[in-house]
Amino acid sequence: MAKVRIKLSSIDVGQLNPVMTSIKEIADRSGVVMRGPIPLPTRRMKVTTRKSPCGDGTATFDRFEMRVHRRIIDLPAEDRVLHPIMKLQIPRSVQIKIEMKE
Repeated sequence: MAKVRIKLSSIDVGQLNPVMTSIKEIADRSGVVMRGPIPLPTRRMKVTTRKSPCGDGTATFDRFEMRVHRRIIDLPAEDRVLHPIMKLQIPRSVQIKIEMKE
């Protein structure tokens, strides 16, 4: 049977978790077996810059960090599950990618 893999990523965990719970509620209502959400390693991107605008002068630095949180959900490919998932209101900061697997 074909499966659907849903990949979710966001820099804000507070907006990622409600999307996952709504997908889980849709799967529970339709009676399909859902695998996940499987947390993937958090990608941390760091940037270090000098504080002074010209680049020389003080030897102090600013350190910025952005974290990208990712989750995977596997579902069977059925219309009664996929249509409600496609109609979900997803925040702008959450990226969703839906793939068909054999």
